[in-house]
Amino acid sequence: MGAIYRREIGAFFTSGVAYVFLSVFTLLSGIFFFFGVIGSGTTETSPMFSSMFTIVLFLIPILTMKLLSEEKKNRTDQGLLTAPVGLWSIVLGKYFAALTLFVIAESVVFIYSIILAYLGDVVWSTLLGNYFAMLFLGSAFIAVGLFISSLTENQMASAVASMLALFVLYLFDSLASNISNEIVRKAMLSVSFYSRYLEFTQGIFNITSIVFFVSVAFIFNFLTVRGLDKRRWS
Repeated sequence: MGAIYRREIGAFFTSGVAYVFLSVFTLLSGIFFFFGVIGSGTTETSPMFSSMFTIVLFLIPILTMKLLSEEKKNRTDQGLLTAPVGLWSIVLGKYFAALTLFVIAESVVFIYSIILAYLGDVVWSTLLGNYFAMLFLGSAFIAVGLFISSLTENQMASAVASMLALFVLYLFDSLASNISNEIVRKAMLSVSFYSRYLEFTQGIFNITSIVFFVSVAFIFNFLTVRGLDKRRWS
């Protein structure tokens, strides 16, 4: 897994994806920070984090679009699949490489916290809670994007399909509110990414939400492994 991880980290930077992702993430989060926190004359970062859900939704597909689709396009996937390395090692190596880059981008909030510390008191428990909420959200979204990347050799198709999939997950709250059947409505809300994420930004620590995000990450990584295993023997 270590070799795959190092290879993918290097590929992110040599291809320029890392620089684009980090730059756009920093720019957009900076805008939300300025208008949502500084512009409001507060040191409360929760409004910024709640708005940053949309950043994660649209930027993670850019991060994951080439992870496996590029292997198929360049016909290097069969060599990778027949190499003396487990499928879980391949998938997790790519997954953790993307997650590492996401953590680097997300850590820009600590620069914002230093700025806020000069302006007033920073509630570090709330800030760290929001930070880890975004980390859990990102870990789940990256797994979804990686799975979709394994289904096509077209990077753009992978990015668009991932954006659509994540956007549908985002709409679950709105869709559920328009359903009269209580059982169906509760079922949809139980798999809502946005409402669970929003809980953390409001200072509500819910262990079931953490389990939910971790479970989603595991399930989609598992589906990716199963898909690669099927191609290995096809």
